[in-house]
Formats: sequence, C-alpha cells, structure tokens
Amino acid sequence: MIYRKEVEIGGKPLVIETGKLAKQANGAVMVSYGDTMILVTAVASSEVRDDIDFFPLSVEYRERAFAAGKIPGGFFKREGRPTEKEILSARLIDRPIRPLFPKDYKNDTQIAAFVYSYDGEHDADVLGAVGASAALTISDIPFLGPIAEVKVTRINGEFIVNPSESQIEEGDMELVVAGTSDSIMMVEGEAKEVSESDLLEALKFAHEEIKKLIDIQIELRELCGKPKMEVEEKEIPEELINDVKELAYNEYKELVATVLAKEERSKKNKELNQRVQEQLAEKYPEQEKVIGEILHDIEKELMRERILTEGKRLDGRTTTEIRPITCEVGVLPRTHGSALFTRGETQSLMTLTLGSKRDEQIIDGLQEEYTKRFMLHYNFPPFSVGETGRYGSPGRREIGHGNLAERALKHIIPPEGKFPYTIRLNSDILESNGSSSMATVCSGSLALMDAGVPVEKPIAGIAMGLIKEGENYAILSDILGNEDHLGDMDFKVAGSTEGITAFQMDIKIQGISYEIMEKALAQAKEGRLHILNIMNQTISEPRAQLSPYAPVIDTMKIDVDKIGAVIGPGGKVIQKIQKDYGVEVVIEEDGTVNISAPQAEAAREAKSFIRSLIEEPEIGKTYDGVVKRVVDFGAFVEILPGKEGLLHVSNIDHKRVEKVSDYLKEGDKVQVKLIRIENGKMSLSRKALLERPPRKHDHHDKHHDNK
Repeated sequence: MIYRKEVEIGGKPLVIETGKLAKQANGAVMVSYGDTMILVTAVASSEVRDDIDFFPLSVEYRERAFAAGKIPGGFFKREGRPTEKEILSARLIDRPIRPLFPKDYKNDTQIAAFVYSYDGEHDADVLGAVGASAALTISDIPFLGPIAEVKVTRINGEFIVNPSESQIEEGDMELVVAGTSDSIMMVEGEAKEVSESDLLEALKFAHEEIKKLIDIQIELRELCGKPKMEVEEKEIPEELINDVKELAYNEYKELVATVLAKEERSKKNKELNQRVQEQLAEKYPEQEKVIGEILHDIEKELMRERILTEGKRLDGRTTTEIRPITCEVGVLPRTHGSALFTRGETQSLMTLTLGSKRDEQIIDGLQEEYTKRFMLHYNFPPFSVGETGRYGSPGRREIGHGNLAERALKHIIPPEGKFPYTIRLNSDILESNGSSSMATVCSGSLALMDAGVPVEKPIAGIAMGLIKEGENYAILSDILGNEDHLGDMDFKVAGSTEGITAFQMDIKIQGISYEIMEKALAQAKEGRLHILNIMNQTISEPRAQLSPYAPVIDTMKIDVDKIGAVIGPGGKVIQKIQKDYGVEVVIEEDGTVNISAPQAEAAREAKSFIRSLIEEPEIGKTYDGVVKRVVDFGAFVEILPGKEGLLHVSNIDHKRVEKVSDYLKEGDKVQVKLIRIENGKMSLSRKALLERPPRKHDHHDKHHDNK
C-alpha cells in the first residue's frame, strides 16, 4: 500500500511518500520538492547496547551524481567518500533529531539519505531532515518527534521559505531552521550583517512553515505508523542513590564552588569518583557504570543549581563575564599572515596563505562545477584537550566547525576585482575548553589583517549557553566545555559591530521561548563587542603591505578579441611568457589578466610584454626593435611581438649604405620610428632618429633643400 501526503511550502508542493520503496527498513520515505527527490531510510537494530554510555546514532547523506545527470569525476567514475557538502548536510539531519530519543534507548540507529534527483534549484539537505523525521515517525523506532526543517532567505525585506539557489545568492541571509511543533531545535546559517531582531523574525517565520510539515507527518503516522518498540527504563535502586549521595554530595558541592583549571577539576573529579567506587564496590558489585552515572548527575545538578541561585559558574565568573583574552599577530615569520587568539583555556593558532588563481579549489557536486577562492580549514588535534588519539582526515565535527568559521568571515573577504588572491586560512586548536570555532573566527579575522588583506572590518564570535529549570533560567556568555556538556543550549554568534554574519544553535531541551532567544542574542552582542574591542587593541586595520614572502599579483584588462593573441596557437605564447618571466598567467573570459610572480619585477616585465603583444603600431612612434632578417634592400625588424616592419636601406642612415650587413646583423637591437603603414605593411626609419651630420658646402645645402 502506498501512502502519500503533501503540503504547499513556498508556493510549491512538498510530497512525502511511503510504502513503495525500501520496505525492509524500519521506516522509509521519498520526499519530493520541485524535481528534487531524496529517499530517506531509518533502521534500528533489535539489540540494546549495554556496553556504551552514549546513543549510537549515525547519519549518512549521499548525493548521487546521476541525480543531476552527471558521471562522477576522477579515475574510478563512481562516488567516493562523502564530500564536505555531504558531511555538512548529514550534520543538518543529525543535530535536530539526536536529542529526541528516550534517555535509555541505546540501539544502533542509522539514517541513510540518498539524493536521487536534483533540479538545479532546490538543495535536498533540508528535505533530508524532513525525510529522516518522517521515516522515524512512521517506524517502530522510539522517536520523540516529529521535527521539520526549512531554509529561509530574505530579499528586499521579504522572507522566502526553501528558496532556489539563485534566490539565496540574492538574499541577505541563508538560515537552516529545524524545530518541533512548539520549539526551535537547531539553527545554522550566515547573513550579511543582519540585526538580532531580523534574525528572530526569520526564526518565527521559519517556525510557521515547520508546523505545516509536522502536521503532514502526524497524518502519515495515523495512516501507516507502526507501534513503537518498548524501551526498558533503567530502575536505579533508591538505596544506591542515597549511598552515593551520602559519600559524594557534600564533596561535590565544595568542588563545584571551587575555582579550578580544567585539568585540575578533571583530576579532582576522578579522585572523588574513584573513592566512591572503592567504598561501594563490596556492597554493590558490578555497578560501576550506574554509580558513575549517579555521580555525573550530582555534579550536573549542583553546577546548574549554583548558576541559577547564586549566578556563579565553575570558574567563578558571573553569567555575563568573558574569560581573559590575549591576541598576538605576526607570530610566524615566514607565513603570509598569522595570529594567536587565546580566550581562557581555548587557543587557536591561525595561519594565512595567499595564492594565485590556480590555487582555487574546484568544487564538483550536483550543482555546476565552481571554484572557491576563500577557504578556512579547522583542525582539532587530541593534545588540545590533553589526550592521545588518532590523526587522520578531518572528522565531521572539524568540517562543521571550519565551515561555520568560514561563513562568518566570508562576508568581509574583498572581491576578486579588488584583491585577486586565493586565500587559505588554517586554524590549529592548541588548547580547548569552550568554543574553539568562535576562537577560530577571531584568530581568522586577526590573521587577515596581519596579512594585509584589505578587509573592511573585524569579525568576532562568541558561544552562549543556557541553564533552564522550569521557569527559572540563566544565559551564560562564553561557555566552558563543561557548561556546554551539562547545559541545555549551545548558541554561537559571529559578526561585526554592525551585525551578524554567522549563527549556529543547538538545543537539547524542548520549549525554549523567543524571549530567551532574544535575551541570549542581546547578551551575545555585548560579548561580541567586548571581544572586538580587545582585538582592535592588537590590530584594528589591515597592514598596508603584504608579506614579502607572498606572491605578487598584477592585474590588467585586455580587449576580449585580443585574448587569442596572448594565448597564441595551442597556448604557445602564454607558455613562453610563463617560462621566460617565471610567472603564472591566468586570463578570464572578460579579458582580465592575472599575473602572479614571486617578485614584483617579474610581474611588471611580463605585464609590459603582454601590453606590447596587444598594442597596435602607431605612426610616428619610436620602438626598440629586433632585427629578424637582413636582405639586400634593408632589414625586417620586429617592433612588437609578432609584428615586423621593413627598414629600407635608404632609411638606415643619412650616408649612402652600400651593404646592409655592415650596419645590421640578425638579432641586433635597433631603435626605429614607424613612418608609414600601407596595406598593413609597415615602413620603418632609423635615419629619422639620427642627427643629420653637418654638410661641407652650406650654400649647396640651401640649393639642395630648395630643389
């Protein structure tokens, strides 16, 4: 039996269909919007995993090249490991659904989303989240949804839901918003310096659309939903809880109220936990995990209570206080730009490298291939949190954090016409306790200025947290790692003094009001301005000069019909220029020529050579020519690349020239004047540039001149 539900979103029907495809999965739906179609399946194992203390959920999002009528590039001609875009889309599905499973549900659960058709206008990423929720909702997997997800942009003050790629380009924001029927769960996005109130309006607008998508999922569940599997709630004996509390409660109360560095706190917690475990080992054999959970909950409860009642945090700060910040620039002498940003126990070392057009990244996905001239890469080595670990390709979290920081800074990168370089920023997190992605935004902004990239203004970022118990809540500025882990929200905002450029929010509880969000945004703005002020004391505008180690890029514009002359047959001319001058030349379709060279002199010489290539010969102008061939009646001289004229024997000297070879040999440099152009043939004169020798008979001269 095939079941189908549809609703109009942004003037187009969004359709969810089930019962036809992938029927062995616990739940499977095909979501269509325009001509974009994505199949999403949800599968859970029947066994509970007792060996773990986290929820084993994995999300795979894959774009099939055939969806856009393409054959994959590369040697193997089949899809390889997920691209950065696919990883980011998988995160947009994972983040809003992860908090919505019962606490004791520990079965392996997997969401797989395959894009089967792409219309070039509607990205399947938000459709994947709607599909994941629908597949979970109709399945027997215990999911506390449904949720839905939409994309929002704004053009000329009008909000648009699930905009096309071209509308996103035109709009002043691109937000992905996910939520349940009564609360927003996740936001991710970028904006062109919009205000806090504009962002809130966008969230409210998105939420109305989300509710429509949730309604059709509920209708679908009523038609064909399976009964949910039972989740066994773990019963912890009251006596055990009391025994643990008796041993640990007061000690934890003291620990939570003591200001300690991250390492020190972790050590003290470990010691306390070990003592409790040893004292209870005999009475409660094989209950280490349960005892560990009770201890964790005690710490969580006490930490939250202290914040709500006293407004004091683990490190002694008030709710709005930001940890000490230090900024340094130019810390690495041979890089093109560098900065070290330290906030509390979080540290980002940023390097900047400038490259030419050839260094741009080629992005090949379902959309038309395009290039990217600004890249930010983020790395989180295990030593940053005092651990050992595997070093490999970047994980999903690293890609997500790097992308958020890149979007925050993208807005201030000067256009190619003004600054023709490719820019790569690389952030290495050397220490971490609290948001390292926001530290990356700050160090990135500092490194751009240190490198002399003509950015208009600095950008800073801050991570906010929330502790909420009933009606009582506290918003925390610049959260610690522990506050993120034990809190209810992680809220990151980056921007300039003018407005917000990037935004990311994940909520772990339901029912956060707009009033809380409004306060969090206002508090984040204060924090951001405070950080920008500190950054400006180190460097407040870009350096006037680029690093001496950066390549030099010179730009010129030529007529489009002259491009062929510079490239030459089979690229011979351009290759010769590159070889002779040691430069790299890239010509755009509009006639923009970028010449990059290790030194300014080489770029200048190549530029003047290209100028001479396209220059039209001018009568009366003097040229430095090169003799190409010597003949009886004169010499052929090249005055501009590929353009030769005849220097007739009568125009070589004022004296009678018997033999041309007495004066000129092949390869000689000779200065000549262009005196005539007839039928495209050029006549040159050397004589016209020489001073006339005085004659012996003056009257003869006069007589001669009168003739």
